[in-house]
Amino acid sequence: MHTSSLVSVIIPAYNHENYVQGTIKSIIEQSYQNIELIILDDGSKDSTWQKIQELQVECEKRFVRVVFETKQNEGSCKTLNKLLSLAQGEFVYIIASDDLAKPNAIEKEVEFLANNEDYALAVGDNEIIDSEGKRAYWGNNKALVYEENDAKFLTNVAYLQRGKGFNFNTEMFGTYETIYTANYIPNGYLIRKSIFDIIGEFTPEAPLEDFWLMLQISKYAKMKYIDEVLFSYRWHGSNQMNNIERMYSMTEKTMEYEGYILDTIDSKKVMIDIDKIKEFGVLYKKQGIPFVFELLTYKKLNNKLKLIKLFNMEICRYLKI
Repeated sequence: MHTSSLVSVIIPAYNHENYVQGTIKSIIEQSYQNIELIILDDGSKDSTWQKIQELQVECEKRFVRVVFETKQNEGSCKTLNKLLSLAQGEFVYIIASDDLAKPNAIEKEVEFLANNEDYALAVGDNEIIDSEGKRAYWGNNKALVYEENDAKFLTNVAYLQRGKGFNFNTEMFGTYETIYTANYIPNGYLIRKSIFDIIGEFTPEAPLEDFWLMLQISKYAKMKYIDEVLFSYRWHGSNQMNNIERMYSMTEKTMEYEGYILDTIDSKKVMIDIDKIKEFGVLYKKQGIPFVFELLTYKKLNNKLKLIKLFNMEICRYLKI
């Protein structure tokens, strides 16, 4: 195991008083030892900041460096940029303040990235947990169920992979063309920090931060899916994906900014055919985005996923991937 590489675990925290200590403890319990922990509270209105401070002494005993800060509310982009500016590690592990990392998550992902320099991201599967931290599954319309026999999908990747229509254990995982229409990279990813020197900072012009991030990384490096549950993704009423109208608006804005990026970057420095993507982008903006969000409101989950899979297959044929 590579133990010399410093990993910066960064936690953007906001209004998660009931969950943030669980998130921190899941990092304390990591089998990988060389970790610095950086938490930035984005002006929480509840007791999140107090809950973070309660664990400071314990964290200072466990980690090689600890930075806990709070600030006025500025939103996720500025919060993530500040966290990245404080990070000193070779790798960065981003985790929301209501999710949990499995004890071997960072160890597994460091081991891969340390031995594969052409990859900039490694991630595993996500189990689903409810608001109380209980293991759950997704049934119809992603409603939580607690018996495997009632489940449509046992994990997040089972759902994502069926919709995308390709095996995540192949070289197609993490390619720009497959991400372009919708982000499918699971949570709990480790990133090679040097990639941010190339892609730059998060921006409010691309309000879907994860989508923007994956599009940028996939232009310059490969991503690896590790076929093992390494993360617990909390599914509750405040999940952003539940607000379809807001997601529609944020997706349009993010795609518009991506179009600007494609117009300004050096085509010789990326691993994609920019002209082909831009040609497809015009069609996708007119037809694809409305189609995808119409599917999000479709109630029959199996039929919806079948249509999404066919849509993605058409995209792949169009882009010849």
